[in-house]
Amino acid sequence: MKPETKLWHELKRNTSKITWTRVENTSLLGTPDLLGYNTSGHFFTVELKITYNNKIRFSPHQISFHIQHPKNTFILAKKPSQASCKLFPGASILSLVKEGFKNQDACCLSLAALESFLESLDA
Repeated sequence: MKPETKLWHELKRNTSKITWTRVENTSLLGTPDLLGYNTSGHFFTVELKITYNNKIRFSPHQISFHIQHPKNTFILAKKPSQASCKLFPGASILSLVKEGFKNQDACCLSLAALESFLESLDA
């Protein structure tokens, strides 16, 4: 199983209150991997990223998407060697490209804490 697929399964298993739609899209390049919907009726997107060092790879289309949609978008990055993930707001995409995983705009969260954060989003 690919590391990103493994992260998706972990996320889904640990965020049972969130309704997820996995977006497998080859026609709208740059569209995030997941569409989430919380119990407050709030939609948001999540781009999943696995990194083995500080650098997080983004396609030009992914960068463009997050620049055009800075609100209600997130990037969830994880190093396979670490238990917790980092959640970045989509608006921080340019600093992520520049600074990578060490970006200070991130929340370092367990997947269980991630569910609480996403549930607290208000429409």
